[in-house]
Amino acid sequence: MKLSKEVVLGSVIGLSLVLNGCDQGEKESLTTPKNEKITVAKNADVLPYLNIQEQPAKIALPFCENKNCINLDIQTLDTVDPWMNQWIEKQQAKVIQDQIGLKQDMNLQQAINAYVKKSDAWQAQLNLNKAYELSLYTRIPYQRNQYVLMQIGVDSKQENVSVHERYYFFVADRRQQKMLTPLDIIDSKQQLLMDQIIQQAYQTWLKENNSQVQQKAPKKLYWGQADWFFDQEGIGLHFRSHEISKDAKQLDIYLTKQQTQQVLKAEIYQHMF
Repeated sequence: MKLSKEVVLGSVIGLSLVLNGCDQGEKESLTTPKNEKITVAKNADVLPYLNIQEQPAKIALPFCENKNCINLDIQTLDTVDPWMNQWIEKQQAKVIQDQIGLKQDMNLQQAINAYVKKSDAWQAQLNLNKAYELSLYTRIPYQRNQYVLMQIGVDSKQENVSVHERYYFFVADRRQQKMLTPLDIIDSKQQLLMDQIIQQAYQTWLKENNSQVQQKAPKKLYWGQADWFFDQEGIGLHFRSHEISKDAKQLDIYLTKQQTQQVLKAEIYQHMF
């Protein structure tokens, strides 16, 4: 199962939470026309529309006189929610840092600068070394009340290694203005059940990989800070292939509607589904 940059979790995942990676799904329209007046609801419990607009990121790129210049294409989203815009940029910065093995508190421009510096260092090692290439695209495929699911996709070419359709998922709570991890949403009394579901799926996945991956992969999967997603039926966890073991397959774990209702905090389930 692959994940698409045009994925629409609300309609593509459906009852089985299936994520499609072939750009076949029709993108759900989550925006309002530019000329439509945005009305803030009188009911304080109802958040205003985000009025999502796709646009190139406003970043400064290095001046380049050489033919072999770094290629950066950063597509972002702009909304009417200032906190949401800052949150989106923060996660984009994390994703860019992840491509070069950094984990620092950076804004988007700082992450871009670090990426360019890494590319320059690679080129300086050998005349034949080509500059890095990075394409980053951001989508909000699903939202429910204050909960917003964001997907960031990456295509890159770095040091003779190409990456195509590497995906990251983030969930924000607009009302509390915070990002949610799996541990934030799982009922503390149901964490053991959640762990059993995850570990059973992990063992099944391990058997589908070759013996070398099985030997190097950890015996237990740690999921508390993992990427997760949701649609109208349930939640799922996403693990990028290289995060568990080199040459391993991508791992997506899907919870049924019943399992989701069992493990989620009641107040979160009520507003998310």
